[in-house]
Amino acid sequence: MTKREGACHCGAVRFTVELPVELRGARCDCSICAMKGAVTVGTPLDGLTIVEGEDLLTLYQFNTGTAKHYFCSKCGSYTFHQRRSDPDTYGVNVACLGLNPYHDFPDVAVVDGINHSRDTGTMRMAGRLKFEPNLD
Repeated sequence: MTKREGACHCGAVRFTVELPVELRGARCDCSICAMKGAVTVGTPLDGLTIVEGEDLLTLYQFNTGTAKHYFCSKCGSYTFHQRRSDPDTYGVNVACLGLNPYHDFPDVAVVDGINHSRDTGTMRMAGRLKFEPNLD
């Protein structure tokens, strides 16, 4: 595990997160994740510490209310969320960690959140999202 620093776009919300050295990013196709479009990496709940701006985080919940999606109330950036599929973990927006969701994660698994594992009993992949950079 390694510690990384993270922040929203405006820098008002800052956090540290413990992550594996080798990161495995993923996306989800549920309604909120499809709108966010973020690549996320996972950490246990105790692996994320808010260093600054906790009072600026806005919480959004819908449907079952299990997942907790956090956004900066100043710049609107999605920072992280407590997962519905595994409420003991956070999904952290890789862009908030200074990583490029395209170049650093050019081939990403997309989890089937439309047919959520908590509803169906089966974790299923919806597909893969690939980024092919323009070479000219």
